[in-house]
Amino acid sequence: MSSVPGLAEDVGTDATVMNGGPSVELRRNRGTRVLALVCVLGGVLLLVYPSDGALLRTIIAVGAIALGAVALVSAMRPFRFGIHADGLTIRRPGLRREVRWAEVEALVLDEPPRRDGHPEPPRLLLVPVPGVRIEPMTARHPLDGRPAIELLVLDQVREQPDQVSAALSRHAGGRFVDLLALRRAAFDAPDLPVGLRGYQMDRVDRLIRRGQDALLSGDASTRQAARGEIERVSAAGLPIAQRGYHTFQTDTVLDALVAALADHQTTDRETTT
Repeated sequence: MSSVPGLAEDVGTDATVMNGGPSVELRRNRGTRVLALVCVLGGVLLLVYPSDGALLRTIIAVGAIALGAVALVSAMRPFRFGIHADGLTIRRPGLRREVRWAEVEALVLDEPPRRDGHPEPPRLLLVPVPGVRIEPMTARHPLDGRPAIELLVLDQVREQPDQVSAALSRHAGGRFVDLLALRRAAFDAPDLPVGLRGYQMDRVDRLIRRGQDALLSGDASTRQAARGEIERVSAAGLPIAQRGYHTFQTDTVLDALVAALADHQTTDRETTT
C-alpha cells in the first residue's frame, strides 16, 4: 500500500490537508447524554413529590437515577475518533490508540443482521495485519471470518454512514470496504411491510443477507449454495410468526434474489466458455 504524500497544514483551519483530502474528526452523538439527564431528573422528581404508592415510586426513582447516572458517566468519558493521512486516532472506553495504515489489513463498514425487522446501527470493524495486536478482538470479518476489532458503532457519532465511508475511502484506500453500499449494489432489498401472521422476520433477513453476501463473494459455488438454500426454504414454507413480514411481498423479493443469483451463475458459465 502506498502512503499519502504531501502533508501540509491548511492555515486558518483545524484540519490537516493532504492529497487525500482534509482529516476528519467524528463528533460524539449527544443523544445518550440527553437521555441520561432525563432519567436522572425524572427520578429526582419522583422522589421529591410524594404520593400514594411511595415504595414503588421510590424503587422506580432510584432505578431511573442509577440507570441515568451510569449512562451519564459513560457519555462523559473521553471520546475521539480521527481519520487522517497516517491512520486513525482512537480515544474511547476500551481502546486508546493511534493506528497507522500500515497496521491495517482491512477496514469494514458493516451492518449487523436486523432484529425483529429493525435495523441495527452500522459498525466499523478493523482487521490488523498479521503480527499486530490490537485488543480486544471480539468481532469477525463478516465475509471471511478473520478476527477483527469493533472500532465504532455509528450511532455513537453524529456523522451519517455515507460521510464516514467517504472519509475512510479517501484515506484508507483499498483497505476500506463499505459493505452497506456493496450489498445495496448487489441486491437492493426493499423494506418489507410488517403485519399480523407474516413470515418470521429474522429468518427472512438471514436469507436475504446470505444471498447478498453470496453475490459479493465472487464464487460460483457460494452463489449456488445460497440460491439452493433460499429455494429449499421457500418451497418448504417459511415459518409464520404472530407478527412478521407480509408474505406476498417477501416471496416477490426472495424470487428476485434467486433470479439475481441465477443470473450471476449464467454469467460465470459464459465467461468460462
